[in-house]
Amino acid sequence: MSTLAHTMMTAARSADSGLATPGELDRYPYAEAPGTDRGAAWDTAEPDVGRVGRRTAGSRGRGLHGQLVQQLGQMIVSGDLGADRPLVPEEIGQRFEVSRTVVRESLRVLEAKGLVSARPNVGTRVRPVSDWNLLDPDIIEWRAYGPQRDDQRRELSELRWTIEPLAARLAAGHGREDVQQRLTDMVEIMGHALGQGDALTFARADNEYHSLLIQVAGNRMLEHLSGIVSAALQVSGGPVTGCERPNETSLAHHARIVDALAGGDGAAAEAAMRQLLTVHPEVERVVPAPREH
Repeated sequence: MSTLAHTMMTAARSADSGLATPGELDRYPYAEAPGTDRGAAWDTAEPDVGRVGRRTAGSRGRGLHGQLVQQLGQMIVSGDLGADRPLVPEEIGQRFEVSRTVVRESLRVLEAKGLVSARPNVGTRVRPVSDWNLLDPDIIEWRAYGPQRDDQRRELSELRWTIEPLAARLAAGHGREDVQQRLTDMVEIMGHALGQGDALTFARADNEYHSLLIQVAGNRMLEHLSGIVSAALQVSGGPVTGCERPNETSLAHHARIVDALAGGDGAAAEAAMRQLLTVHPEVERVVPAPREH
């Protein structure tokens, strides 16, 4: 484990009552997967065990439990821990110097995301990509900052092309004054942030803007997918849309969508959203605009 990772883990350990001292780890009755060679599961991943990754929304603020979910999740998504690789709780506890409770809770979280499976007499193993919940915000971000970054960002852009123009069209038929005012407020905030060179405030207002737009579309299934858009807006680099590079053109498109919604013009709102989602010409891999009928 790297010095940075060890320091980080040690500092956080004191705040977590579920942790054990090094001497206590050996007393835990962990069950190993049949035929597992102790240590073999981590041999290929050893250089990355101490890697401290970005803390995503799903694991933020959870202390060592969140850090372990983050660490293992990144290792699985990056391929450092491949499909069907056994994960022995005792191994994990010793590697990361965490307690049985922290390990088990972390593995439960990863199981809920479809990354691992735990079965009697088999143990806990990494699941293939086809079983992952690829719409989970954490997995989206882990993929976006790993070896699959280009594919993840392209796929997110393609999904946004499917979701947001439709949401904009539908939202024009649901005239809610409170939401309309809030969208107007977000455009004003983005404009002020742009003038101040405040990219963080711009991004936060932009995120709320797109979330509100999907919520007001009146389609619960679309609303359920709003997390995809939120995750996409938080992923920088790669194929980017007008939203992800604050400028006057992007701001103008946001304002045009609001005007179209106020006028109940679904076609104009949809067209403005397509313009907003058009990638920059210098980006090699672009998402083609759907044909106009």
